[in-house]
Amino acid sequence: MATEILMPALSPTMEEGTLAKWLVKEGDTVTSGDIMAEIETDKATMEFEAVDEGIVGKILIAEGTSGVKVNTPIAILVEEGESPDTAAAPAAKPAPAPAASTSAPSAAPAVAQPSVSAASSGSRVMASPLARRLAKEKGLDISTLTGSGPHGRIVKSDVEAASETPKAAAPTIAEAPATQAQPVAAPTGMPSSIVAKLYEGREYTEIALDGMRKTIAARLTEAKQTIPHFYLRREVRLDALMSFRAQLNKQLEARGVKLSVNDFIIKACANALQAAPDANAVWAGDRILKLKPSDVAVAVAVEGGLFTPVLKDAEKKTLSALSSEMKDLAARAKTKKLAPHEYQGGSFAISNLGMFGIENFDAVINPPHGAILAVGAGVKKPVVKADGELGVATVMSMTLSVDHRVIDGALGATLLQAIVDNLENPLSMLA
Repeated sequence: MATEILMPALSPTMEEGTLAKWLVKEGDTVTSGDIMAEIETDKATMEFEAVDEGIVGKILIAEGTSGVKVNTPIAILVEEGESPDTAAAPAAKPAPAPAASTSAPSAAPAVAQPSVSAASSGSRVMASPLARRLAKEKGLDISTLTGSGPHGRIVKSDVEAASETPKAAAPTIAEAPATQAQPVAAPTGMPSSIVAKLYEGREYTEIALDGMRKTIAARLTEAKQTIPHFYLRREVRLDALMSFRAQLNKQLEARGVKLSVNDFIIKACANALQAAPDANAVWAGDRILKLKPSDVAVAVAVEGGLFTPVLKDAEKKTLSALSSEMKDLAARAKTKKLAPHEYQGGSFAISNLGMFGIENFDAVINPPHGAILAVGAGVKKPVVKADGELGVATVMSMTLSVDHRVIDGALGATLLQAIVDNLENPLSMLA
């Protein structure tokens, strides 16, 4: 039977996307795993794979179309000799999905709606020809399987999963973890029509919001409205670090490695999260998740917004490894080539505006992180030395924004002290 191909949810925050490019045309035959299209999400351009086999009977959404809502039909897949028009009036139309499921799309491209038991779809089991053939070969009763395709249709992966795992009751929506991220509501404010009236007669250019800017607006509005921020400020003397960095860079020059101050900051924060493990945590709605590895996110400015790629297990990596990985992530972030798993997760973030000459600022926590470190520029300042004499040192200002639901004042102070200790004694980070 004809099958609707739906706009997938390619990231947890995706509510709509742009169908950038079709890689198939009407009449083409596709099999499971074939790349059908390129779709722009709120953060990146990603490839969309077929989860079924058949013939592209009709393309419903033209390439270049923006604002396509998740779960909107974008094409129709048919079987040999079948008309795409049969998809418009299926014999047994499934019941509409609950509102909760449509507002929180899955991150997996192939599963854009909750699974539905095949037996519940009517007298005729909804399954692809390939799935039927595999089920027959494996001796499985296809009517007992759970479908993950459009409208609960059984596809190849469902049969393979059933043959590889013991029979068990299919998980229901109610069994989803309590920590599942909730959809972010769109930011509210003065209606655009009212704002426009305020500037009648004034020259301006109207810029439509793209997916990235909408997501940034929604998440940061949520952060400031729902997260009880408090701020801890410290200054760190960088002279020992700058001298040590110069020595290392001279030794690493032959390998083409050049460490930045930011590489040391990443390592310092990763080690500090291990020294203050209770601060290595995230807010999960009705509980706190305490992480073991130091997964540190770093804000990267890109055209129209920013990414926060995550350096996983940063406490285990050398400075040169962190430097190389950070350069790669930043370069791909600027071209929107990061995969979702590369910018999701982490418990802690760093935002460094020092290279822009900003001496100090307060950063907004990126939920569900427990904290974010705002890093300013290193500047020459008069200081009192250990012997009581006046001198000059390179001093950098840092502000730790903390989620008070996750980290209390004393714990936040302990974490920031550990960061300062690492930066002022850089050799200890190599131990």
